[in-house]
Amino acid sequence: MVPGVRGGTTGALALLAVLAYVLVAGDGEEPLPREPDAARPAATADVVRVVDGDTIEVDLGGEIEAVRYIGVDTPETVKPDEPVQCWGPQASAFNHRLVDGETVRLVFDRELRDVYGRLLAYVHADGVFVNAELVREGYARTLEIPPNTARAEQLSRLEQRAGEAGIGLWGAC
Repeated sequence: MVPGVRGGTTGALALLAVLAYVLVAGDGEEPLPREPDAARPAATADVVRVVDGDTIEVDLGGEIEAVRYIGVDTPETVKPDEPVQCWGPQASAFNHRLVDGETVRLVFDRELRDVYGRLLAYVHADGVFVNAELVREGYARTLEIPPNTARAEQLSRLEQRAGEAGIGLWGAC
């Protein structure tokens, strides 16, 4: 069994097969740094559900996996015991438009999973770097959690521009 992979031996083998099959990371804008101890192949998966602005569920090799976007945080809409936050419904709706029903490419950083067992990924859909688009359009703030920081500088620049322009949540909340 592979540590951190749900679904037992069959699930682990399916995930490994998918990870071994797919292409190397990148979004066409800036190459993703590839460090030997951090490099993981990207994976392709079908989005089966958009949970909120920064979390989706995908079918990855026959296993349903929750995926949390690396480097971004959108206002809450579904967190238990939390009120819906300003610009949360808009962020969730924007994420739906970007990824709902799409086949996405998941690009991983140093840690594969968070403390809740969700896959951590930079998500690409139809040629769009989703994490960056959420920040660029003012639907997300940056959230830098080491060691998953390969795109932190890029996302920070986008956040600064969106904030200065008062785009999305920066002008509404």
